[in-house]
Amino acid sequence: MPTIFVCDDEPEILRYLDKLLQACGYKVDTFQRGLDLLARLGSATVIPCDVVLQDVRMPDIDGLQILDQVCKRWPELPVVIMTAHGTIDDAISAIKQGAYDYITKPFPKEKLLGMLERMLDHRRLASENQRLRDELQRGGGAADSIVFRSQVFREVYDLTLQVAESDANILVMGESGTGKELIAGALHRNSPRQDKPFVSLNCAALSDTLLESQLFGHVRGAFTGAVMNQKGLLEEADGGTLFLDEIGDVSPAIQAKLLRVTQEKDFIVLGSTRTRKVDVRFVAATNKDLMNEVRDGRFREDLYYRLNVISITLPSLRERRDDIEPLARHFLKAATRRMKKEVHGIEEDALQALFQYDWPGNVRELENVMERAVILARSGMITIDLLPLGARREALAGPSGTTQLIALDEIERQHITSILKETGFQKSRAAEILGISRKTLDRKIAEYGLTEKGVA
Repeated sequence: MPTIFVCDDEPEILRYLDKLLQACGYKVDTFQRGLDLLARLGSATVIPCDVVLQDVRMPDIDGLQILDQVCKRWPELPVVIMTAHGTIDDAISAIKQGAYDYITKPFPKEKLLGMLERMLDHRRLASENQRLRDELQRGGGAADSIVFRSQVFREVYDLTLQVAESDANILVMGESGTGKELIAGALHRNSPRQDKPFVSLNCAALSDTLLESQLFGHVRGAFTGAVMNQKGLLEEADGGTLFLDEIGDVSPAIQAKLLRVTQEKDFIVLGSTRTRKVDVRFVAATNKDLMNEVRDGRFREDLYYRLNVISITLPSLRERRDDIEPLARHFLKAATRRMKKEVHGIEEDALQALFQYDWPGNVRELENVMERAVILARSGMITIDLLPLGARREALAGPSGTTQLIALDEIERQHITSILKETGFQKSRAAEILGISRKTLDRKIAEYGLTEKGVA
């Protein structure tokens, strides 16, 4: 849950923003004095928030002085300046001084929320891509994180290494949570482009407008709120690899623009008329049958063949059950190291439960199950009662202990209900655990008639 610090000397504005932002899923801390904000930021050992929303005119300290100290203490922390019509010059000075953006009072809530969404998505993408770059540079990136024992995945991995040396675009297919981004990272790390950027973008997580801006960049004035030039991920990935996850969710308009990049190796920044050359290898991923999407007119056939020069299909976890135990132990080790807990192994009946479960969320779900188990563990072993699977298996058993035959849709409904309950109906977190996009989860919630009150 992103945290926003709001600083304004007007109590009614603080109350309004506190209520609005909390209703939209943000955690909010408010400050009526600029010095209190600086004290909170100055005492922190790690960045304590995701965004600072700050008035430019404060009675105890000048807003530009606040900005200067924030930028010195936490240069990567985005600051949005709130300004009245008569102080726009101050806001422009703040932009030059390092503020991320400004917004003029009184502002429509849609404008503020849209700005925050764009900013947080951009910051998340930048952070994730920096993490991937750091991992790849350390030699401990995607390729080294691929754990398997099964022959079926050995064939997939061997194919990955074989085609990595080419410069062809790759289409990675498979259910959500099967490890498509890991394969994309392995393709990059074993390619001639390994010393260049590896940039990742989840196309399903962004609106069309934001996706277009993130991909192609924009110039100042390209759209409402575009107060400065922003480089797109195509330029960020120049010379390297651009991984487009959930490519099947991209709109026809952006498909047309991507086709041009794959054909002509150039693109036009939003709001500009000048073409820019770019050298990028595309790795695209999808959990959809893109050929069906082409036949139904939802995906361009010419783009499909441009991206699908070589295809890699990942098996689901239930198709590679030999990998469940090594993956579980790998995730156990990673979680215990991260949480500094002394959990050494998995009891046999817990292993059997893991092995027998069908894993609709695939490897990502297994990782979350093991992390949850480590958090709840009170001894040195993972026991079956720590697994959400155990309770579900008992629920599916008849009175004599024999297994009842239940429709797949009902199993899926029960599983989604369980995850929503565990996450307190936080849809983004539930979608992450389930290994599906937020759009897919919303569709399933509507399909099964699930409500927050109904799963509580």
